[in-house]
Amino acid sequence: MHVSVVIPVYNEEETLPFLKKAVDEALKEVDFSWQAILVNDGSKDKSWDLMREIATNDPIHYKSILLRRNFGQTAAIAAGIDHADGDVIVLMDADLQNDPLDIPMLVDKINEGYDVVSGWRYNRQDNVLRKLPSHLANGLISWVTGVHLHDYGCTLKAYRREVLTGFRLYGEMHRFIPVYANTVGARLLEVRVNHHARKFGKANYGLERTFKVILDLFTVKFLNQYSNKPIYLFGGTGIVMMLISLAALFYLFVRRVFFEISILGSPIFQMSTMVFILGFQSILMGLIAELLVRTYHESQNKRTYTIREIVDGNES
Repeated sequence: MHVSVVIPVYNEEETLPFLKKAVDEALKEVDFSWQAILVNDGSKDKSWDLMREIATNDPIHYKSILLRRNFGQTAAIAAGIDHADGDVIVLMDADLQNDPLDIPMLVDKINEGYDVVSGWRYNRQDNVLRKLPSHLANGLISWVTGVHLHDYGCTLKAYRREVLTGFRLYGEMHRFIPVYANTVGARLLEVRVNHHARKFGKANYGLERTFKVILDLFTVKFLNQYSNKPIYLFGGTGIVMMLISLAALFYLFVRRVFFEISILGSPIFQMSTMVFILGFQSILMGLIAELLVRTYHESQNKRTYTIREIVDGNES
């Protein structure tokens, strides 16, 4: 087995020497080959000079990639995955809050048959202003997606390569990879991992990241549940709106017949008419989305299913 450790880097010149030492120490006696992919996400300090030196001095175990500008953590992770050749891909942060000593344990769990092993910072060493929004976000994501994890924000995770194929990462989507993997039937496991206080620099993300995650959650929910049958969302919404509109019109009709109250003079008439039209348009949008989904799958010969194993009795 070959393991690729993908590590996005942003302004970590003080941490990088300690990071390399920690990774080397953690993986020096493992029974698998490995390479760490360091991805510089447009750092403004001397991180790239150190990364180039690390990869030059130890090309067997290190590869360094420099992005043209700061694209964000998700894009850096995507670049690392694209340039990794491991059977197992491990993601971790560069600030040493994740502990490289946990990597062999994650890989062992993959060897036990799991497809995704997600770290849980059980004893998280951050202040309450970072832990509270993260706790709320984890609960919301678990509730919306149905994939229950204690710590979506923990970067330290291990994946079989095959569960990372078939989709691209955008926005803050890297934290939702377990959700994507779950849609193709991946076996998920969450394990407790070590977490350390940050020794150098400062965190590159504030509370605004929570709002970005919530917005990305809408996309994940749609792609997870309705990407193959968008008519269920658009058509269902349209039918509900049309039924509400018809109920309001029936109410106006009853008032007109029994109480002789004008229909056209009520604002309910205009509102119900508008809601009916919007409902009809929503159904049409669902039909158009269905055409787009079919074009997407058929033009790329994409399957609407994934296969874990085939046994046909011909194996010797």
